[in-house]
Amino acid sequence: MTPLPPKRSVGPLVAVGIHPVLVVGCYDTDGSPNAMTAAWGGICSSQPPAVAVSVRPGRHTHAGIAARRAFTVSVPSEDHVAETDFFGIASGRDRNKFDATGLTPIRAGMVDAPYVGEFPLVLECRLIATLELGSHTQFVGEIVDARVDEACLGEDGRPDLVHLRPFLYDVFDRGYHAVGPRVGEAYAAGRRYLTP
Repeated sequence: MTPLPPKRSVGPLVAVGIHPVLVVGCYDTDGSPNAMTAAWGGICSSQPPAVAVSVRPGRHTHAGIAARRAFTVSVPSEDHVAETDFFGIASGRDRNKFDATGLTPIRAGMVDAPYVGEFPLVLECRLIATLELGSHTQFVGEIVDARVDEACLGEDGRPDLVHLRPFLYDVFDRGYHAVGPRVGEAYAAGRRYLTP
């Protein structure tokens, strides 16, 4: 057996390498649409279907989610890297991010929150749990509806990753990366190890 290469300790990193890029939408306490880019987030439950996003208490979005008890998660495509990055570096306290980028705030159909109309996949979420984690508050939202651009649905009626064209955030190089080619079949690639 070939010896494995040694691993070097680099200390406690706040990273697993790559993260989905998510844009969290909510209304400000004055009712204005707001959105922010979040790298700390993802699906956290199947039943009920739920997504968690972590937001610093100092962010303008934090107060909006807490007050309205609802938010959306929009998944941007590669076509909107610059706008998505702006949503993460600018504050809704200082300017209307939708006006600045020309993107469209759309009122969600089932929750009291806006989403980004140009982004192909949107999760509408009702706040069901809040967890204070130190530097961030984790908001858990039950997904009450998912909306997908018709052009991004496959023949089976489910979202098609190739047509969605989401991108990832790489914490190590602080860059955005496209999603690569399919490398295996989930729940099938490892079956060869099931037989003794």
